[in-house]
Amino acid sequence: MTAAVPEGGAVRAAPAPVVATAARQAGAEADLSAALVAGDPDALAETYRRWGDPVHAAAARSLGDAREAEDVAQQVFLAVWRGRHGYRPDRGALGAWIVGITRRKVADALSARTRRRDLLAAVAERADTAPPPAGDPETVVDRVLVREALARLPLPQRQVLALAFLQDLTQTQVAERTGMPLGTVKSHMRRGLRRLRQALDPTGADDAGRACSSDFA
Repeated sequence: MTAAVPEGGAVRAAPAPVVATAARQAGAEADLSAALVAGDPDALAETYRRWGDPVHAAAARSLGDAREAEDVAQQVFLAVWRGRHGYRPDRGALGAWIVGITRRKVADALSARTRRRDLLAAVAERADTAPPPAGDPETVVDRVLVREALARLPLPQRQVLALAFLQDLTQTQVAERTGMPLGTVKSHMRRGLRRLRQALDPTGADDAGRACSSDFA
């Protein structure tokens, strides 16, 4: 529907209260941005109060896991604080800048999830092959995450997977080291890997096609 044009062809301006409110909001955001860039902790707290829930909601929609979304939200606002000197108000609103950081952190989380899946698959497929070469720092981080998940497994499963994963032993070597029958080793490894997958990837959902929502600004 086309808005009616008053006599004389003049377009009616927005009511003064609306203009004043918009001006106050723009001014408040400019003040908040300036305080944040200057390193005011109260400005960070206010930024979190305004955008914490939208960031968490966007991350949860993309990741499908509320706990992981909480971790991502913390990483986002840590990045906001550490990277505050890189924010340029002339390039976009503060909320839009936070959206960009959220997208990057979500992408990082999805990549880490994929690496953990690949890592677990590699452990599951180990046979009488040579130990893999040492990995890069990201692989080291992934090994730490798996080590923490291993600690929560029942003792037999933890022992078998620790030898296979952390000491790079084959299933046959694990059986020799522990004195367990090879079939028992394989059974413990299979059950342990199932528990590890649940611990490291609780959703089990397909990440394809998920994107971080940008419906906050």
